[in-house]
Amino acid sequence: MNYCIDTNILIYFLNKSLPSSFHNKFLHILEESFNVSVISKIELLGFPKLDTTSFETIKKFIKNAKIYHLNELIADKTINLRREYNIKLADAIIAATCLIYNFELITRNSDDFKEIKSLKLLNPYEYL
Repeated sequence: MNYCIDTNILIYFLNKSLPSSFHNKFLHILEESFNVSVISKIELLGFPKLDTTSFETIKKFIKNAKIYHLNELIADKTINLRREYNIKLADAIIAATCLIYNFELITRNSDDFKEIKSLKLLNPYEYL
């Protein structure tokens, strides 16, 4: 399975607050399928209250990811998702990226995406 990791999960991982039952699986995912939308990179590094040390740590960490940038396919899918489901722009871009590249989205915010039936979701806080 290929995954795309939502911003909130990256934050939980960096803060060492992912559920212990998911920790080993997540480490494996980082090794095999560390994919993120460019939106997650922007959200992580653009947080205004990051100190210099945290900024540099996150920058090094995110360099290990495959970043999926906006392109015409993602833009068109995002437009369709926003029109059909009325979701936030950032969430629509992340969902579109997952749908275009056939990723399962790892997120804690399942409710933000639950209406999109074709989107596969994995919530580490519901993982057993």
